[in-house]
Amino acid sequence: MSAFENFPSSIRNSPFTVAQAQELGLSYARLRRQDIVNLSRGIKAIHGQDDAALSLALLTRPYTQVTGYSAASHATAFILWELPGFLPEATSGTIHISRQYPHSIPRRSGIQGHRTMFDTDEVQLVDGLWLTSRARTWLDCARSMSVEELVVTADHLIRIPRPAFERRNEEYVTLEELSELLSRHPGTPGIVKARAALELARVGSDSPQETKLRLACSAAGLPEPHLNEPTLLVNGVIRQPDQSYPDYKVAVEYDGNTHADPRQVEKDVLRAEDYANAGWSEVRIMRHHMQNDAKEAVRKVREALWAHGWRPSSDL
Repeated sequence: MSAFENFPSSIRNSPFTVAQAQELGLSYARLRRQDIVNLSRGIKAIHGQDDAALSLALLTRPYTQVTGYSAASHATAFILWELPGFLPEATSGTIHISRQYPHSIPRRSGIQGHRTMFDTDEVQLVDGLWLTSRARTWLDCARSMSVEELVVTADHLIRIPRPAFERRNEEYVTLEELSELLSRHPGTPGIVKARAALELARVGSDSPQETKLRLACSAAGLPEPHLNEPTLLVNGVIRQPDQSYPDYKVAVEYDGNTHADPRQVEKDVLRAEDYANAGWSEVRIMRHHMQNDAKEAVRKVREALWAHGWRPSSDL
């Protein structure tokens, strides 16, 4: 019989707090045996437990339980919420824990402690783990992210979901709520970048690449596109381009990896025919067009707009 078969299942396969173990009937003497590893003050685990096989949530949870008034935050919350956008700190493996003022900053081996001010709607309890909300996580990570990557994350947060595919029918947060969040924390590190990103965020981008394409086109002086807006073509045909310029009948579609599937290829051909029959130009953007700051993608969109009569304002 394994020495751990009598351990409660809730702590057998993940790190646990001493208080939690004692509540489940384990004596302090049992927790001091050599087959139990001391991870941090008040946190233990079974010897030989494979940390790589554990989720970040399970690894993080006891640290928030032993540190009062705290929540997983910054890069840790960013990963747990599966937010898009490049955050350099997300690859470090360090667990980030934030604690509410006026309590002292968390100081433990293996974690990066922060001290901050939380409003009640800025932390959430998910499966026993307290962590900062998606919106607050976005703000906390602003210091380490570029404005472009912050826009990628903001677009993800404010995007209207498709209930048939995502099992939700509301955005994670609205533009107005993000703006109100920034007004609460005017001195937060990275606030200037967060404000700049919020000015550039738009409802409608369905992926990070779509956001980056939109930003590249805007930076190049191209007109503001409509984003994933149902567009009536001819004979009652409706298409929903990733980006569209109805005044110039130009549709821009970003084709990711899924478009290599034979069934998707057939759908793409039918889509191109619908645009052509309606007198629209379809611009297909692939991953390689997004290299080198998306210069090739911008060139393709600009040429299509030019062919349909668009001119920069300085040329009018």
